[in-house]
Amino acid sequence: MIYVLYTDDSILVGPDEDEITECVSKMSEVLDITIEGELTDFLGVNIERRKDNTIRLTQTRLIDAVLKDLRLVGDNVRTSEVPSMSSKLLSRHPDSRPFDGSFSYRSVIGKLHYLVAGSRSEVAYAVHQCARFSHDPKMEHARAVRQIGRYLKGTRTEGTILKPDPTRSLEVFVDADFAGNWDRTLAGLDRSTARSRHGFYICYGGMPIAWKSTLQQEIALSSTESEITGLSYALREAIPIINLLNEMKERGIKVESKAEVHCKVFEDNSGAVEIARFHKFRPRTKHLNNRLFHFRTYVDKGVISIHHIDTKQQPADILTKALAEELFKRLRKMMNGW
Repeated sequence: MIYVLYTDDSILVGPDEDEITECVSKMSEVLDITIEGELTDFLGVNIERRKDNTIRLTQTRLIDAVLKDLRLVGDNVRTSEVPSMSSKLLSRHPDSRPFDGSFSYRSVIGKLHYLVAGSRSEVAYAVHQCARFSHDPKMEHARAVRQIGRYLKGTRTEGTILKPDPTRSLEVFVDADFAGNWDRTLAGLDRSTARSRHGFYICYGGMPIAWKSTLQQEIALSSTESEITGLSYALREAIPIINLLNEMKERGIKVESKAEVHCKVFEDNSGAVEIARFHKFRPRTKHLNNRLFHFRTYVDKGVISIHHIDTKQQPADILTKALAEELFKRLRKMMNGW
C-alpha cells in the first residue's frame, strides 16, 4: 500500500481492498481519523473516475471563488478563448495608472497559483506573469488578471484528464524562451527583462504529474544556454521521481510494465540536445559544466535519454509564452486532454 499525507488530509491506496480496510482499522486504534470512503475530492481537487477508464481533475469551486472576486459572475460576462494576449507583453508599465483596488490582487493571484498547481497547468504562464507585479500592480496587470478570469469562466468545468498508457514511462518536456521579456526601454529600471523563462512538463504513463513555468535566475547568453538551464532545472525534479519509482519496484510495487524505469527528455533546441547528450565543451560552453554535471551520469548510464522534438509538438511551449489561439488549444489538448 501507499500512504499519502498532506497536513491532516491523506490517501491510502493499494490493490487489495481487505488489506486497506485492515490498515484503516489499525490506524483508528491510535489516531482520531475520519473515513471519507472512495476518493472523490482531495485538497479541493475533484476527482472523477469516468467510464472510459480516464480520471478527470477539476476545481470548479475555486474557479467560482476567483470569478466572484473579479466580479465576473453572470451569463452576460464576456469570455476569452486564451488566458493571455499573444500580441501584448506584460511589463512593469511604470508610467501607467496604479491599479484601482477593485479586487484583492494578491488574494486572486494566490488562488490562481493553487489552481495552476492542482489542475490547470495551461494558465501557468499567464498567472506567473501577473504574479511578478503583485507588489505594485498597474491597470494593465489588473486587465491581464481579468483576462485569465474570462478564460476560466469559459472553461469553468474543465481541468486535467488522466488517461493511463502503460506503454509510456517517465517523460519530460522542456522548453525555454530566450530573453522573451526583453524591453529596451525598461532595461535600466527592471533587470528581469533580460531574463529567460523556461517551462517543463513531466508525465508518467502518459499522465501529467508535475509542471512549472518560471523566470530563470541566471542571465542566459544564448538560446542554447537558456534551454540547457531549463533542462537542468527540469531534471532536478525528474531524477528524484526516477529514484522513487526504482525504490517502489525494489519493494515489489508494480509501477509499470517495463523492466526498468527510463526517462525520456524532449527538447526542441538542437544545440541543447547535443550538449546534453555528449561531452562537447568548448570555451563558449565550458561554464555550463557544473550545471550539467548533476544529470550527466544518468545520461551515461542510459537511465535518461535526450530526444529532439519539433517545436510544434512541444507541449512545454505553452508554459513559456503567450500563444495564438490555434496553437494554444492544440498544446492544451496534448497536456490536459481537452
